[in-house]
Amino acid sequence: MTVIVPVRHPELPRKLPAMRVLAALLGVGDPTPARWKELGEALTIGDPPMDAVVDWMYRYGLDVTWPLFEQALAQGIAEMRGAPAPLRDFFVEVESPPAWLERDRLHRGARVYRLGGADGVYVARDVSFLGGYLASGFNKTLLRTGALEKGPAKRFAETAQWALNVTAENGLQPGGPGYRSTIQVRLIHAMVRRRVAAMPDWRGTEWGLPVNQTDMAATLVGALIAPLVGSIPLGIIPPRRDLDDAAHLVRYVGWLIGVQDSFLPTDFRGAVRVLYHTLSAITDPDETTPQLAIPMADDPLNWHYRNFPALRGRIARAQHLSIAGALLGPKAMRRLGIPAYMPPWYPLLRLPVNLVRSVLIRLPGGADRAAARGRRAQEAFQWTLTGSNSVVIGESVRGFG
Repeated sequence: MTVIVPVRHPELPRKLPAMRVLAALLGVGDPTPARWKELGEALTIGDPPMDAVVDWMYRYGLDVTWPLFEQALAQGIAEMRGAPAPLRDFFVEVESPPAWLERDRLHRGARVYRLGGADGVYVARDVSFLGGYLASGFNKTLLRTGALEKGPAKRFAETAQWALNVTAENGLQPGGPGYRSTIQVRLIHAMVRRRVAAMPDWRGTEWGLPVNQTDMAATLVGALIAPLVGSIPLGIIPPRRDLDDAAHLVRYVGWLIGVQDSFLPTDFRGAVRVLYHTLSAITDPDETTPQLAIPMADDPLNWHYRNFPALRGRIARAQHLSIAGALLGPKAMRRLGIPAYMPPWYPLLRLPVNLVRSVLIRLPGGADRAAARGRRAQEAFQWTLTGSNSVVIGESVRGFG
């Protein structure tokens, strides 16, 4: 069957100068014509296994089926007697790990993210999350979930909590916090896809399917690989083997969240390849870009500080703009609608500190000590985002579906 590629897919890859330099250093080339065609066609593909579960949930009513889904996720499908077939089929597949999975590599890969400490989360926020608004096709889905009215704080807090869960010690073990929250995100994606696609103003021939495979692959590597790439200029340089293990973690998370195999990386270079190729397909800022980016740039003014909140809010705003400006560049900043230049004072301050730490992690026991210290810093930043409020994965769109 011939697939009609949505209009939003460009004829040729868009230019990404900064990514192109990194790709060249790693020996990653531009997408082949076959890969480019696949990226365009993937804009029309959702997540059939989870979409079938969601169809069943709506057919029988969310008040009945949602608790059953949560029970299967918490206890495992084998513990549910008489589980409905759609639920059983899905969880039997998800609970059967792929043959390529190596759990010791998941352990080392998760540690890489904890090594980055708060700086790694800052890069995730200021490059991956804020820079992600340059992808206007995804913005069109996001705006229809009420993201503009709800503001960026809740959505980023949920994303950060998901990342903390995924990279926790044993977080991806069956029943672990990362495993459960990833499946919950997959469910929310399918509900959003179903609801937005049915909206009368959704233009499928132009935009494709909401939360499609191309956007999901870009979001996956954007959330978990782009922060590793962006942390290198800040002096956070893990050993290459550890980066490959981090890519193995990304591969498993992508498998759990419903990304098709052809977009799952097998090593760090492959992860950068997916990042480069997907971004060259979806980066296309429009009027929705500043709509979403400007409130996020100003969000540090409203975070939770234990003392001097007004002063610390202004400093934090400047700090995060300095990271974004240094790593995204002035052209991207202008397209985001935020100040095009902020002196890169924070990256310059952190560079020597992180370089020393990158050396120390190679000493016996150094990586484990740095990972423990880094996780404490990440959790402290999460408190700054949320205060005493608990974070529920998917809460910002739950009820929307």
